[in-house]
Order: sequence, then C-alpha cells, then structure tokens
Amino acid sequence: MNAKGLWNGFDSGQIAVLRRLNTPAKVQDFLDFELPYNYEKQGETLYSPRLVLRENKAHCFEGALFAACTLRFHGFKPLIVDLVASEDDDHILALFKEKGLWGCVAKSKFTGLRYREPIHRNLRELVLSSFEGYYNFDGKKSLRSYSEPFDLSKFDSAGWMASGKPLWPVEKALNRSKHHALFPKGLQRKFRLVDGSLFKAEVLGRVGTPLYKQKPFNARKLLGRRKSHV
Repeated sequence: MNAKGLWNGFDSGQIAVLRRLNTPAKVQDFLDFELPYNYEKQGETLYSPRLVLRENKAHCFEGALFAACTLRFHGFKPLIVDLVASEDDDHILALFKEKGLWGCVAKSKFTGLRYREPIHRNLRELVLSSFEGYYNFDGKKSLRSYSEPFDLSKFDSAGWMASGKPLWPVEKALNRSKHHALFPKGLQRKFRLVDGSLFKAEVLGRVGTPLYKQKPFNARKLLGRRKSHV
C-alpha cells in the first residue's frame, strides 16, 4: 500500500485532527483532555484509529493505536509496546524516538502511566519509568514484563488505521510477540505496597486543562511560595 493509500477511509475532518496533532506532546494532550476514556468492558471493543475519532473515546489499547497512527502521519514509525502485569490490566504505549532516545504517548486512567519525554536510552529504561506508578487496586506493584517494539505497519495490508472492524488480530499478534521479564521470579514477594497518598494521586484521572493553557500560569501561586518543587 502506498503512503497516500494509508489514509484512505479517513474523512477530511479526521485528517484535520491528525494534521493538528503534529508533536507527541500534542497527541498526549488530545488523549488526556479531548478524548474521553472508553469504559466498555475489557475485550468488548478494540477500535481502529478512525473509529476512535468517530466514537470519540478510547481505552489504553485504542489510545495507543490512535497515537501510533497520528505519530506516523507526522513521520514517526507506528510502534507500540505491551506492558504485562500480574493481577492487573496490561498497558500499551505508543513509542517514538528523538535523537536516538525513546519516549512514549499513552492513554490511562492512572496519571503516572501516560507521557514520557524522549530521554530514555533503551526500551527497558523507558518501561522501568512506569514501575513505581503501576499497581493494582490492592496497592500491589504489578508490572512484570514488556514486549519488543511492535511495528504496526505489518498490518497495513489489512488497513488497520481505518478499519471498521475490531483489531483483534493486532492484539493476538502483540500477545504472542517476544516479551522480556523485568526481574527474576519471586522478587515481587518483597515489594512494598504503594502508600495511600500516591494511590490517591495516581487515580485523579482527567482533571481540568493543561497547566500551560491556564492563563495566567503562576507556579508559585499554584504550589505556594516555595523556592523549590522538591
């Protein structure tokens, strides 16, 4: 499929959205502040990026697919990575690279499992940045393994970006792809439970608008008259 044909199926309004989201940060803002979370039961939907725009909602997998599609529109490879958890939901990140360093965009109900700046030297380093904020509702740290970068372009022949059908073949292939354990088995028995204040902070979800869009933005007023944020 040629480059122009990749976008067949998107209407002019949807293309305008993709064109507007021309940086990873803008894609993340769209996921956080413009796109409601899809609270359908696990396994009921797996919208293509076009259907995400049509339905105006996305869960984490759908959000990652949409982000990978949008990043591709602006010249990035359409890459995702699967984070596998124990006694918890898995999580999917859309990857991007700048100057050889990894960053990611993600849709999540948990505030600490979203955007990462492109400062990570390898994928393991990027994944580990989510470890302390990845826990279940019993307060157990649950992240266990991660996949190799998964190139969605292998599904171009099936028209994954504009498909009108659930993308279950993508999910199946991702689940079967090579994964890497983060640590030896048994080590998790020594893990400390997440403290209550962090738990509350992580589940704040979507609140308000980005700080930099609030005018005037005064960090000292917001945080109090402290000399440091530490």
